[in-house]
Amino acid sequence: MQIGDKIPSFTLPTPDGGTVSSDDLKGGWTVIYFYPKDNTPGCTTEAKDFSAEIEAFQALGARVIGISADSPKKHANFIAKQELKVELLSDEDTSVCEAFGVWVEKKMYGKTYMGILRSTFIVAPDLKVAHEWKKVKVKEHASDVLSTLKEAINQHN
Repeated sequence: MQIGDKIPSFTLPTPDGGTVSSDDLKGGWTVIYFYPKDNTPGCTTEAKDFSAEIEAFQALGARVIGISADSPKKHANFIAKQELKVELLSDEDTSVCEAFGVWVEKKMYGKTYMGILRSTFIVAPDLKVAHEWKKVKVKEHASDVLSTLKEAINQHN
């Protein structure tokens, strides 16, 4: 995925038994962030930082959606334990991660494995990528996304 690309079509489950599809995002701004795993230090910090800014995102008419390969049940536990205010979707077969180009080969401690590259996309109302971050560093990321979203909305209007 690159800036200007239309996001792939998808439908993913929510922790409460519902679904969210790419069609549900039409007409509004969306921040989609991909993260490796629930209840790990970096992912918890990222989710809490986005949750802390959720009212500012909503004031701009934007949704904030986190996607990982964790199950809906794990997401429900993560939301309850950390008091999260972001929407979390489950991509257990990683097909959406693959479509966004964030399911990649990673190396740690000499081992090679497939995993999610921490990435964030701002999606415009026409479902095209307005901005992207790959290899995200968590510190200050949510506020950086918020200010970039404000700029994108101003440029779009």
